[in-house]
Amino acid sequence: MFQNRTTFVIGMALALAIFVANFATARQVTIKIGKDEDQQKEPFHGVRPAADMAILLDTSNSMDGLIHQAKSQLWTIVQQFATAKKAGKTPVLRVAVFEYGNTSLPASEGYIRQVVGLTDDLDKVSEALFGLTTNGGDEYCGRVIDEALKRLDWNNEPNAYKAIFVAGNEPFTQGTVEYQQSCKKAIEAGVLVNTIHCGDYQAGVSGMWKHGAELAEGEFLNINQDAAVVSIQTPHDKILIELNEKLNRTYLWFGKKEDRMQLESNQQRQDENAYQLQGAAGLGGRANVKAGQLYSNQGRDLVDTYDSNKNVLADLDDAELPEAIQNLDVKGRAAYVEGKAAERKAIQQQIADINAKRVAFIANEQKKLADSGGESKSTLGDAIQTAISKQMKKSGFDFEK
Repeated sequence: MFQNRTTFVIGMALALAIFVANFATARQVTIKIGKDEDQQKEPFHGVRPAADMAILLDTSNSMDGLIHQAKSQLWTIVQQFATAKKAGKTPVLRVAVFEYGNTSLPASEGYIRQVVGLTDDLDKVSEALFGLTTNGGDEYCGRVIDEALKRLDWNNEPNAYKAIFVAGNEPFTQGTVEYQQSCKKAIEAGVLVNTIHCGDYQAGVSGMWKHGAELAEGEFLNINQDAAVVSIQTPHDKILIELNEKLNRTYLWFGKKEDRMQLESNQQRQDENAYQLQGAAGLGGRANVKAGQLYSNQGRDLVDTYDSNKNVLADLDDAELPEAIQNLDVKGRAAYVEGKAAERKAIQQQIADINAKRVAFIANEQKKLADSGGESKSTLGDAIQTAISKQMKKSGFDFEK
């Protein structure tokens, strides 16, 4: 009897040991984005990986140059994300914008305003940036970081890239919400905090901008907010602008009539804004973004939506459809959308081919500027691109060359 009982106990112990070993081997580990690059990364579970970025801009009186850089370089920043891949897939990018330090905003809310929440509607982000003005003020970095963490619906995808970029020039210590608390709260939520100090490097260090970044495992970056954004015109820009006009004609906005009209007019208005700031080079760069996967209008445009939801045409009321297809039958509507999709795909390929030549031309001109000492990498866009390239690699992304 004793021998049988002993055999039973030993057998149970061996079975438990095997179970634990197998469990440990199979278990995936979710990591917190940080400095240990050797930790195992759990793969993303979605159709496409996720990237969330919140830009927190100081809009006090001295920050006109910073706002100009943000407007001018949005599409350059987006293009950096467009070259990122995880498991061969481009991320779904969402961008949010906050302004702080503007005394035109309510003091009771800390002179802070959420301009636009996390959205994949990049035209809405551009619209938000072009609506910013400066005034004041009192810049409460700790509080604006805290508000961004609380208000935004950050992605829960394992190893999603989630980052805050807070830019300003006053000490990081201002306000009743301590930056130490906000930055620690951010990294606990898997959100990196990158601090971008506008002005003297040492002032950024003594003003605790560097310490804030260290607490939230982000990058401390220093820029000249008044530096001119170098805009390189190319012989390919005119062709891209013409293709962009053709591309716009492939969009089939749906929803209430006033919403359709607003989406169409805003797309055109952001084209005009890009051209106004940087001429043909600015609109050429935006056209390239619009031809890629990051400029997706699912839930707004029939072509993008129909690609993943063939039932969308049946789900919408006639009055919610574009006027061009309201009087068509179901098959006619589907054929029209598919025709526009084929047309768009062909235009996007043309843009990609022309843009490859544009990029090569710009790279050559940038080398000439660098060799002559005529280009300074010290603007908001440069800082953000530097950080996302480094940090997204830690989140399991690769970048196309």
